[in-house]
Amino acid sequence: MTSRERVRLAIQHREPDRVPLDLGATPVTGIAASTYAKLRQALGFVPTPVKVWEPFQILAEVELEVLQKLGVDVIGLNSPVTMFGYRNENWKPWKLFDGTEVLVGEKFVVREDEKGDILIYPQGDTSVPPSGRLPKGGFYFDAIIRQQPIDEAHLDPQEFAEQYTLYTDEDLEYFQRTVDQLYYNTDLSIVGGFWQGGFGDIAQVPGPGLKHPKGIRDPQEWYIAHVTHPNYIYEIFAIQCEVALENLKLYYQAVGDKIDVIVVSGTDFGAQHAAFISPDMYRQLYKPFHQQLNDWIHANTPWKVFFHSCGSVVDFLDDFIDAGVDILNPVQCSAAGMDPMWLKENYGDKLVFWGGGVDTQKTLPFGTPDQVRQEVADRIRIFAPGGGFVFNTIHNIQQGTPVENLLAMYETVKERGQYPIVNN
Repeated sequence: MTSRERVRLAIQHREPDRVPLDLGATPVTGIAASTYAKLRQALGFVPTPVKVWEPFQILAEVELEVLQKLGVDVIGLNSPVTMFGYRNENWKPWKLFDGTEVLVGEKFVVREDEKGDILIYPQGDTSVPPSGRLPKGGFYFDAIIRQQPIDEAHLDPQEFAEQYTLYTDEDLEYFQRTVDQLYYNTDLSIVGGFWQGGFGDIAQVPGPGLKHPKGIRDPQEWYIAHVTHPNYIYEIFAIQCEVALENLKLYYQAVGDKIDVIVVSGTDFGAQHAAFISPDMYRQLYKPFHQQLNDWIHANTPWKVFFHSCGSVVDFLDDFIDAGVDILNPVQCSAAGMDPMWLKENYGDKLVFWGGGVDTQKTLPFGTPDQVRQEVADRIRIFAPGGGFVFNTIHNIQQGTPVENLLAMYETVKERGQYPIVNN
């Protein structure tokens, strides 16, 4: 069975020959650049600088030879434009705090401040204030809040929504050229990184790729505005949705049926112990727009809709399904109410679980290889029967994760992921 066939069966809630595996297809199923460098060396590849394709989280581009070595079944069709507004092109060398040599795009422009923090500039433009900060010794960039004084009596949704734009011809040519390369030169299932249904995605609210962000950009004030200025939030989403619908049509013209999955939203609705907002607020402000996008996808394409939402999202699952969500990621089993057995029993026929394979907060970075093997085997035993499961860690593999734990994870997926799943 080819990888493409394997994934297509799994996302149709049918059992393929083995559990499909993802590594690096999206910026929420990836691996930190320094950890990837160690992994590829442990797999026997000659050390070489790693490409950082997603600079906000400093994620590695996982090469085809590594995907093949590990038996990975999916690959991403992601935007060439990064979170900081520059394009991944004309690669140049850079070095992480731990000494890992990497490659970054030409307009990855940074400077070190007096504390040793690294500041990055939107679109590589040093004439404007920096939009991200990598704390000294840190693992990711944090958005720098550049909110201008707000006149709450005259909030203009259109000002905020200036960041939502139609795809350019250059973008569409890239998607068409790249999807053809991936489709015809590999047998991997292709995941389209669309993301434009991420209404209120808090990583995007500060506008890290914008030179002059306008409107409410402070995350704390943004969440408060859901209560104090709900019409402002709703109207921003309405503008975003209108642009996203047009871009969906353009995207489909460019990639057609060559992709199997489209990532629509990365908005986190859950924290560790509870939801961020109430289900009623979700239904009022978010669900109408999720439904519009997902309805268009299901009416016009064969794609499955992928939603990423961290934390305790159990209160939203019925609404997600009603809004047309097919695939849930990262399946954070450690969060309140997210017990894997309960999720499989109650939602296994309605949602594909893409993730949930092992805890990246505790077990994978801090457990022993045997503890990793046990948790991976348990999650496969729970999630895999009947299909509807693509193995991935719970969110990205973090910097500092021991290579021996990664090898234990991938060995266990290979050993225990064969159908029929052994129940011990």
